[in-house]
Amino acid sequence: MANVSVGRPDNTPTWIISGILLILGALVASGVLTGLLTTFKVHKAIELMETMCFVGGGLGVVTALIRQSRMNKPMGKLDVFVLETIPGILFILALAMGIRWFAEPMVKIASDSLAPVLGFAIYKVLNLNYVVLGIIVGIIITNSWGIPKFAASGVKTARFVLKMGVILLGARYSFAELAKLGMVSVWMIGFFVLGTVFFVLFLGKIFKQPKTMTGVLSAGMGVCGVSATVACAPVVKAKCSEMAYTIGTILGFGILCMFAFPTIGKLAGMNATQFGAWAGTGILNSAQVAAACLAFNAVDIKTLKVGEIFNITRVLFLPIIVLVLATWFGKASGQKLSFKEVVIDKFPIFILGFLLLFFMSSMGVFSPPGHYKGKYLDFSYNQRTEVTPEELTILQQAQTAGIPGLNADEQAAFDNLVKQHQIAGNFEDRENKSAFDATARQRMSGLESMLARAKGGELSISKDVTSAIKHAVKQVHKKSKTVVTLTDCMIWFFAYGLIGLGMQITRKSLAQAGGWPLVMGGISGVAKATLSFIVVMYFVKDVVLH
Repeated sequence: MANVSVGRPDNTPTWIISGILLILGALVASGVLTGLLTTFKVHKAIELMETMCFVGGGLGVVTALIRQSRMNKPMGKLDVFVLETIPGILFILALAMGIRWFAEPMVKIASDSLAPVLGFAIYKVLNLNYVVLGIIVGIIITNSWGIPKFAASGVKTARFVLKMGVILLGARYSFAELAKLGMVSVWMIGFFVLGTVFFVLFLGKIFKQPKTMTGVLSAGMGVCGVSATVACAPVVKAKCSEMAYTIGTILGFGILCMFAFPTIGKLAGMNATQFGAWAGTGILNSAQVAAACLAFNAVDIKTLKVGEIFNITRVLFLPIIVLVLATWFGKASGQKLSFKEVVIDKFPIFILGFLLLFFMSSMGVFSPPGHYKGKYLDFSYNQRTEVTPEELTILQQAQTAGIPGLNADEQAAFDNLVKQHQIAGNFEDRENKSAFDATARQRMSGLESMLARAKGGELSISKDVTSAIKHAVKQVHKKSKTVVTLTDCMIWFFAYGLIGLGMQITRKSLAQAGGWPLVMGGISGVAKATLSFIVVMYFVKDVVLH
């Protein structure tokens, strides 16, 4: 039935946004902006820019024409759900494109230029990536000019788009991540994830905070980052401002940890595995885990690997946390929920989507099931994985001259690289894939050890030899195009959704929450970091990775 009571916003903004997108697409296609995009290091996305600009601009023009023809007619379902929504979607999309391709690179460049003066990179310390910039831009818009009338309907799609991002998140992980950890480590992660969730719920009761705030904060502090916050917000019916507080608390706490953890780890005499396990458990944000691990030890890659695996494994506990919070929120609201009601009626459908993609990923639908974030090792014999003839000559000369200081494994790996021209197992074992891969991985480990020790000054290797070895290592790393595509879509969904989320956060809503979420986040974060430090020192000794 037609709705005649709802007014139709002006069509001018739709024309303007469409024009901007089409002009930008034309400039990118003509090559005028190639130099600038190369400087910003986003030139690999030129084809995507052209596609998004022309599709978005074309959609805007068509929408504007149809809206113009219906300006004096009553609004129907097509107008309410489609024609009046598209202008806002294009508005947010244009902002997301500007942040991803222009604002974020400019922040990085400015930060790098100031690093020699400040002694650190601002964008790393403040984590000024597209996530944070998107929320900030949204908050600035809504608290300065307000949400434009033409964009109001489109802004409401932000939560739906964020959920789409969470679904695609499942494609990045597989059971192989869990298999790389010992059971002690899995239990340890599970204990700290669930323990933090229950501890924050307890703190919320002590500080008499709203259950919506407490619930979403517990998920953010227990699991990690934006994805957990987004996934659990619908379960506890959290407001946008409460989601923003949670994300802000996680990022703020992580900044402090990024500086404190490496210092404490060195003072305590942690080894690479122990520090990686501690950082991956105690720090919540993935980028900050990586920064802390590299600050602790930039030479031994094991620190970073352990930290990242511990960190991302928390994400796999996400469905369990959703169930826990669904049960808690139902009971806290005075409802008596049965198992069926929690699992079937309250369990968000988009989490089922996350699980579906996770299982598909684990079954090898998108890439080999042992992949790591869509990346996997391919040691098969083929010309693609060989070093170049020039690099082979350099390696042969180095072998003849000898490299002082190599241990037995490094020397064997180096000799075999010269012999086979690539990193691979023994040719005679090629039918036995398990033995073939095990030998290849051992050789790759030996070459990576050479690179790490050369970087740390323990070995003296020429730049040409280092470059050739790096190329050989890089050649056996492959990316799943499917997972890469799904990850790119996920990033855009998050960029879009977080701008829309920021546009729903007003100063008034932030003021109403006060500073208690920060206090609760600080207490729970420090408690988890302290307890996990003790556990790691006692129970995690050395090698965790298999």
